[in-house]
Amino acid sequence: MAPNRGQLVASAWEDYVKTDPADQVFNYFWLLENLRVGDSFRKGAGDPITGTIEYATNTTVKSMSELETLDVTRIDVFDRYEYPWKFVGGDIVMSEFEKQVTSGAAGKFDLEAAKIENLKNSMMSQINTDLFSDGTGTASKQAGGLQLLVATTPTTGSPGGISRVTYSFWRNQTTSGAKSSTAFDNLKGTMRSIYNLCSSGVGMQTPDFAVSSRTVFEGYESLSVTIERLNRSAVTDKLLSGYKGDHIMFKDIPFAYDAACAPTDSCYILNRRNLFIRYMLWMKAFPPVNPANQFADVVKILSIFNLVSDNPRRLGVVTAIT
Repeated sequence: MAPNRGQLVASAWEDYVKTDPADQVFNYFWLLENLRVGDSFRKGAGDPITGTIEYATNTTVKSMSELETLDVTRIDVFDRYEYPWKFVGGDIVMSEFEKQVTSGAAGKFDLEAAKIENLKNSMMSQINTDLFSDGTGTASKQAGGLQLLVATTPTTGSPGGISRVTYSFWRNQTTSGAKSSTAFDNLKGTMRSIYNLCSSGVGMQTPDFAVSSRTVFEGYESLSVTIERLNRSAVTDKLLSGYKGDHIMFKDIPFAYDAACAPTDSCYILNRRNLFIRYMLWMKAFPPVNPANQFADVVKILSIFNLVSDNPRRLGVVTAIT
């Protein structure tokens, strides 16, 4: 049956065989899932999103003689960032006819629950896509994603209300990963460089994870040593070759691809201390509403959030990878 008969036919029984609809749409959200861990997923309130930053050293400090006078100039070393809240919302409509035709023994699956689950996954997909954006999509309604906070041109723009043109401390790390002669021959070297630039010192506040497009990820995998083995502990064992798992390790951090990664020739090296999701509401479902002029229920879900960095210079991107 062609996939154009509509969800009503797809959700009602033709035969009494219980099944759930197979997911033909969603990919795993690597970036979103990594940012929903621990302190990188932070509840917030107030407007706008704000936080304090320490951006300068006290320049009155100096080497001095026994009775030399101190410079008593007041030195400003603190300020704050400001990010706007962003909104992602959606709804499902469940008509009385849909409820009845898929109820009891006639229903293959709980259509309303499946619609809500699809709505939640659709919202996660949209949020994950926004997390890679530059914040200008949908008339600048998108969250300011990695293309804004970890930019390929970090000397322009003012994320968080702080000018990267004026203040170098607010610039993320970046370098080109373009090949010299063969495909991906500079990828590992540039990733090592960005990793070290994003660290505060040897072994101190190092990155937590890396994410790229599938093309770049497979390019990195192609540089790794091929591992093959035969394991005959069981008669069903066969030849195992190469990488298997949900990520590869680069240095001491997990590295994987995300289908939404943009630009597709980039690899981001990130940490959860200085890059985090601040949310006011997250996937909040509201009670069903029954419109006065329709026999249907409407269920709405809303997220209010933004992607925030309080120290972009600890975040980096390898660009123009070939």
